[in-house]
Amino acid sequence: MANLGVHVYEQATSLSTPVVTDAGIPYVVGVAPSHAASNPGKAYTPVLCTSWTEAVEKLGFSYDWETYTLCEFMYSHFQLFGCQPVIFCNVFDHTRMQKAGEGRDYAVLEHRIFIPFGFVHDDKLLVTCVKKADSDKVITADNLLVEDEDYSVLYDADEDACIIELLPASDYYQTAETLHVEGQVVEFGQIDEKDIIRGLGVIDECMTVVGVIPDLICAPGYSHLSTVAAVMATKAAGINGLFRGKALIDIDSGPDGCTEYSSLTWHKNKNNFIDENQVVCWPMVKLGDYRFHLSTQMAGLMAKVDTENAGCPYESPSNKALKIDGCCLADGTEVNLTWEQVQLIAGSYGIVTALNFMSMGWVAKGNYVGCYPANTDVKDYFIPVSRVFDWVGNTLIRTFWSKLDKPMTRRLIDSILDTCNLWLAGLVSAERLLGARAEMLAEENPLLDLMAGILRIHIYITPPSPAQEIDFTLEYDPDYVQAALSE
Repeated sequence: MANLGVHVYEQATSLSTPVVTDAGIPYVVGVAPSHAASNPGKAYTPVLCTSWTEAVEKLGFSYDWETYTLCEFMYSHFQLFGCQPVIFCNVFDHTRMQKAGEGRDYAVLEHRIFIPFGFVHDDKLLVTCVKKADSDKVITADNLLVEDEDYSVLYDADEDACIIELLPASDYYQTAETLHVEGQVVEFGQIDEKDIIRGLGVIDECMTVVGVIPDLICAPGYSHLSTVAAVMATKAAGINGLFRGKALIDIDSGPDGCTEYSSLTWHKNKNNFIDENQVVCWPMVKLGDYRFHLSTQMAGLMAKVDTENAGCPYESPSNKALKIDGCCLADGTEVNLTWEQVQLIAGSYGIVTALNFMSMGWVAKGNYVGCYPANTDVKDYFIPVSRVFDWVGNTLIRTFWSKLDKPMTRRLIDSILDTCNLWLAGLVSAERLLGARAEMLAEENPLLDLMAGILRIHIYITPPSPAQEIDFTLEYDPDYVQAALSE
């Protein structure tokens, strides 16, 4: 039957819009007080947070950063650097890692009591009213308080306590002088490096669970362990087996680690922190009474610099301001590094450190990844150059994934080449690349491979190297004397 009338048809655009991968998105594995969270995320599951409020709601918060390592990162990234998002993986399962707590009496002060922060807020938490000091502690319907009718529960990081507050509508609001509390408390004895390694494996779920691909892998408090650092480097080389990133590693600055800059090379090599996908940091840093792993602050700094450059990681974080007022060891001992020492650490050892010099305040110092100085390939050893290669590769994968299994025609090839070259030209115009182009080379595409459906596109890119040394030559020119004094 004839299709009469005037008709309009649409054809797919020959150029694709690049799906540019975001840079500076951390994936952080560690321990968070999920028992104190109002809406806790599941353990060993990627949890995407875009604000401080959301992170506290899903993970809880405490200032005990030695125990709750994710809280250190939350505070640094959201509160100090103001960056987002972050993907957390909490390896603490408060529904399983708990034990019976000691039942105790607590004096009511201003209609509330303070119990240890480690108490788990669940249906095993029992609050009863003690009417006399020598009363029997048997729980009955007459003295058992009901949550949301008689009291509410909240966790206070500043007080390092769980607060049970009597509600004005309760019969106990005016009369209760002592409350007896029984319940479960958190138990961390089961958490070790195997749990962290298991959490690192969950990074492959980020794409399907939260729809975001991270490119910075962190495990503050655990990354100094050689087994953990090795897995971090492996994951950074192939998230989902496809995408690349960088692992931020700390050299241990505790009594069993490195407490003197002169032994950094030995510790770096001993722990095999020599991978092209590792950014190695030392020592710890502090801000007031708070101590941070340098890797934590480096993640915030890298995210901040990337954001200021429209998400392109072509600028080094070196010589950019950290949110600290000093360097320290794990026990808080202050570390004062001279310019000469920093030159050795950052320039010869391939380790990122911190420096307070030339009235610039405290800045990160170091342009090299862990493979330096053994690896002399510029695309591998410079942090920003290597990260641009990762970023461009990740963007190409996401952009052209939809082209897989389409008929390999000349139009398809031209569409891929044109899309690549237009995007790369924009990066060159913005001076984020010094030069770039995409080509299909005959020698890389033999006939049998083309017949087998294998297409190879060669991408040439040149990210700018960081200007880490600027030399001036001073020369006395006597001609100026003649010119100045002659008539």
